[in-house]
Amino acid sequence: MTAAVPSFWSPRIGALEPYVPGEQPRIANLVKLNTNENPYPPSPLAVDAIQQAAVNGLERYPDPTSLALREAVAERHGLKADQVFAGNGSDEVLAHAFFAFFQQSQPLLMPDVSYSFYKVYAQLYGIDCELQPVDEGLRIDVQAMAARARSGCAGIVIANPNAPTGIGLPLSQVEVLLAACPDRVVLVDEAYVDFGGQSALPLIEKYPNLLVVQTLSKSRSMAGLRVGFACGQQHLIDALVRVKDSFNSYPLDRLATAGAVAALEDEAWFKTTRDKIVDTREGLHLQLEDLGFEVLPSQANFVFARHPRRDAAELAALLRERAVLVRHFRQPRIAQYLRISIGTREQCSVLVQRLQEILNLGP
Repeated sequence: MTAAVPSFWSPRIGALEPYVPGEQPRIANLVKLNTNENPYPPSPLAVDAIQQAAVNGLERYPDPTSLALREAVAERHGLKADQVFAGNGSDEVLAHAFFAFFQQSQPLLMPDVSYSFYKVYAQLYGIDCELQPVDEGLRIDVQAMAARARSGCAGIVIANPNAPTGIGLPLSQVEVLLAACPDRVVLVDEAYVDFGGQSALPLIEKYPNLLVVQTLSKSRSMAGLRVGFACGQQHLIDALVRVKDSFNSYPLDRLATAGAVAALEDEAWFKTTRDKIVDTREGLHLQLEDLGFEVLPSQANFVFARHPRRDAAELAALLRERAVLVRHFRQPRIAQYLRISIGTREQCSVLVQRLQEILNLGP
């Protein structure tokens, strides 16, 4: 019976290669550094707001426009509420953007080393995509991508800072891409921008083709709440709303909205936890280099590193045996790298200790 089930599927479903999320195991005394979660809890103000929102109103549908959240984002970034779109995590926002903007007659351009969900969205929606090779240092080759864009494309998608490398582009390079395809959308995914990157949000008024996507999962410690947003000129936001209201009119519930608004308003908590992560990242970078790793410069809440004499998959497996999880990607060009999320100082110290044990075992 099981073998016959796929015959009920739509033709495209059988060909999909779904995104594989990071492992979420139940291991005693686990040091979990594999999914770029914030190691610190969210703002106490956000937790209180969620608890208050749970007391009254859950029998009613939430605001389908998420106006309170959009206003909070707009106020923080000097925008108007109609320049902000809110969704159920940045992944949903990205999915709506792919559907709204990139189903064109020409291919969508993206780096060959980037967030792997982009290719999944493209496959899901039947979007032809063209992977632009990053350079030998795993940096986005902006000039090559811009040159290709000038000959025609469905748009450009980049993560800045990039994932899984953590390397960021300055705004001047983002502007090169925006100028290269003025008639198509350039989507800049800024999931990690708060940890040291340069946000493209100040460019929104200048470029009608710019869409910036951010999330509260990382720097605001709200991965479990699922809140993301996009910012751009109103004509881009209107397109996203059209897709949303043809898919799910109520993507954000009352609890998520209340917690997100409070988290955005608690600037002191955000800065304190963000600064701890950045400080720990810089320390871990140096410690890994002392162990012989090559570590890419990171502006994210993770580092991307390889050891010239040890296989990355083997290292990840040996760490897992010692209750330390890191992320390994079996992909061309990056198969010998480990992506290590920045935990607390104590968690990163355990990681370094386990690596010292492992490296002393082998040649």
